[in-house]
Amino acid sequence: MERAGTNMNSTEDHATGNRATEAGATATQQAIPRRTRIKLCGLSKPADVSHAIDLGADAIGLVFYPPSPRSVSVAQAVELVQQVPPFMSVVGLFVNPTSDWVREVVSNVGLSLLQFHGDETADQCESLASVAGLPWLRALRVAADTQPADLVKSALNYSAANGFLFDTHVEGYGGGGKVFDWSLIPAELARRAVLSGGLNAQNVSDAIHRVRPYAVDVSSGIEVPGAKGVKDHARMAAFVRAVRAADAG
Repeated sequence: MERAGTNMNSTEDHATGNRATEAGATATQQAIPRRTRIKLCGLSKPADVSHAIDLGADAIGLVFYPPSPRSVSVAQAVELVQQVPPFMSVVGLFVNPTSDWVREVVSNVGLSLLQFHGDETADQCESLASVAGLPWLRALRVAADTQPADLVKSALNYSAANGFLFDTHVEGYGGGGKVFDWSLIPAELARRAVLSGGLNAQNVSDAIHRVRPYAVDVSSGIEVPGAKGVKDHARMAAFVRAVRAADAG
């Protein structure tokens, strides 16, 4: 009987210990603040990259689409990435590129990730990513008549992508500085979502609270008004502060 009693007490103690461990783990998880990753895109000057590093940005975006006012040459990009520290990602943005162009860029510039922002099919994205030997993001442009089901269908079509950048559908390819209806992003895609399109220091907190994306991406929202491609360091800092405040709140 004593042996049975001892076993029962031991079992109860073990169960109590398990509950305490689970409670502690839950408390620890709740204590860890959520952190939205930040990508500052369209950088073209060493001083911009240096400031992004100082601000603790998770990624910078370099545009390899010559028609864009934010585009950089291979030579410029080589200079820009020289100062990038470990664990900061360098994302190369392409619009309907040829294999030769992608190969030329990645053979000279230390990219971490490709971002396809044009009309590339899923097969084309996979083929170009294979040429580069890099993972990739697919930009999904959200128009006024887009429905959540359309975005789910696109995500399934581009299922090999590492994530999806949601941007506003405008004439041309991105960088329009216009906001779309964030409620269109299905909750099941939020954890793979990079939210873009008209974000700035004034609205990014609301966007984060409503969508809960994995990351946010900004370009025109950190520029001198009316000067595409010219980054404003004060706006860059304000944007990062706003994201951190949203996470803390």
